[in-house]
Amino acid sequence: MTDRTGTTATTRIGPAEFAWGSRTFVMGILNVTPDSFSGDGLLGARHPLVADDPVRTAVASARRMVAEGADILDIGGESTRPGHEAVDAPEESARVVPVIAAVRAALPATPISVDTTKAAVAEAALDAGADLINDVWGVGADERLVRLAATRQVPLVIMHNRAEASYVDLIAEIVADLRAALDRAIALGMDPDDLIVDPGFGFGKTPEHNLTVLCELAALRILGRPILLGTSRKSTLGRVLDLPADERLEATIATTAIGIMQGADIVRVHDVQANVRAARMTDAVVRGTWHPDPVS
Repeated sequence: MTDRTGTTATTRIGPAEFAWGSRTFVMGILNVTPDSFSGDGLLGARHPLVADDPVRTAVASARRMVAEGADILDIGGESTRPGHEAVDAPEESARVVPVIAAVRAALPATPISVDTTKAAVAEAALDAGADLINDVWGVGADERLVRLAATRQVPLVIMHNRAEASYVDLIAEIVADLRAALDRAIALGMDPDDLIVDPGFGFGKTPEHNLTVLCELAALRILGRPILLGTSRKSTLGRVLDLPADERLEATIATTAIGIMQGADIVRVHDVQANVRAARMTDAVVRGTWHPDPVS
């Protein structure tokens, strides 16, 4: 069965079944890092609870996000911002595994994603309770994450990325790169229903490229897979409005609404409550999900 975008209708992610097309799903971001671009890293000097135990803080943040409407929690231990400090697999695992284990124990009904490019970290995260692998180099040459996801039979987010922002035909090349990555993943044993695509807003693209991606996101529907969109607090939003990361909420909400109108199935955000409200309103318009009570 497919929805209006041609996307396979359901995917199981850990404890939950996701019916694509029924509504927009919201992925809350938990960064267990000292150098997140948005200043929300649980190990960062700017985090308001940095002196607290990061695991306990992460669980509290996870509980709040779920209460605000998050459908998935995405936990990462290495920043992907430009110029970030590289982290080896043991250090990254030491950051994310205790958090994933604690969040899994606290919120057994909530799917957990691990945001990593390292197979060793992903494997440890899955052992600790993660249900989904989110790979920001999903179109890269390394097959280890794909093989792991296939072996463990867990869904995989394949995100578009390039080392240099060089394109002749931006959207056509993104679609072609993602299609090739999907074909490779299926050849390596992935169930097609377990694959999710992400256009990589902010990754290997100029601000102008990112705006075009958002405007033409619907082109990814041809791939027949659910679309994840991550624009939250990104630098392109700051460039447009000349605002720092902590003042980009309204811009994020605007991109959430536009993304949903263009076919996004999941939005990955820092500010859950505001984006859930924006998604529900947009769904009411785009998907017709609002059904008023009958007049008595």
